[in-house]
Amino acid sequence: MRVLGLSAGNPNGSAEIALKEALRAAEASGADIELVRLHDLRLSSGPDAGTDDTTWFWERLLACDGLIVSTPIYSRTIPGLLRLLGDKFSGPHSDVAFTAEIIRMRATGETLAVDFAVDERVLRPRVAGFIAVGGAIPTRWRSLALPLLHTLTTSAQIAVVDQLEIAGAGSQGSVLLDEPALERAARVGSNVASQLGRPYDEAQYLGAPGLCPRCHLSVMLLDGSDVECATCGAAGRLAVVDGEPTVQFSPEGLAQSVLDYREKLDHFREVQQTAARHAESRDWITTRVAEIATWDPRIHPDR
Repeated sequence: MRVLGLSAGNPNGSAEIALKEALRAAEASGADIELVRLHDLRLSSGPDAGTDDTTWFWERLLACDGLIVSTPIYSRTIPGLLRLLGDKFSGPHSDVAFTAEIIRMRATGETLAVDFAVDERVLRPRVAGFIAVGGAIPTRWRSLALPLLHTLTTSAQIAVVDQLEIAGAGSQGSVLLDEPALERAARVGSNVASQLGRPYDEAQYLGAPGLCPRCHLSVMLLDGSDVECATCGAAGRLAVVDGEPTVQFSPEGLAQSVLDYREKLDHFREVQQTAARHAESRDWITTRVAEIATWDPRIHPDR
């Protein structure tokens, strides 16, 4: 079993130190480990896109059984470069429902309104752990990091089995002053290693509990008494139990989480139906796009 570590911070900075603690623990549990530095990858974007290492990283991800991502927290969230990498390898081609349904429909000869390149290796079970390292102490400066890390694993339905947020490590390497944080980071690694090879529905979550029983985070959207998890979309109702506010999730509300395979199937069908409707108006859309393109007030830097 192989665990892939992705370091999204400075070389030998606090996020990478925490990741190495996790990987050491995973290795001690019997896993083979690899470490990739985000800043070693060439990630292209824009009109001057050149050599790109996304495919190389994608192959490393497909070859692993577990993923641990450790990142610093910038401006309450994760670095833009990590989001760029996630945007490049996530989406329909890495979605387990898209992959399974496209393979099935191709085999049965069913019509696909919109097709995607898929790789059946996506269907292999994987687990993940997250570590987010912030300099600020108050939670309000760190609250968006873990929810956005989930976007790296949602499409491929990689089961997140542990997640950790570390505070007060704002200067280079200062996480070394926080021995409990390093011990907890090591536990992320051993927890990930303990769940390697387990199918999504059998992987056990071993991290700190949150309000949401699907993603185990507590970032919620409120609309009156209606509650929706901002990370995964599970729906519930605000309630007071023993004098304390809580969220009660129904089976139907849990099923609408983007982590639920049924919701992924609904999304696949929605994409196919939307593409079919658009195809009926393709000539009109093409004509209007050409008309709009003639009005071009853009400016750009001199090169």
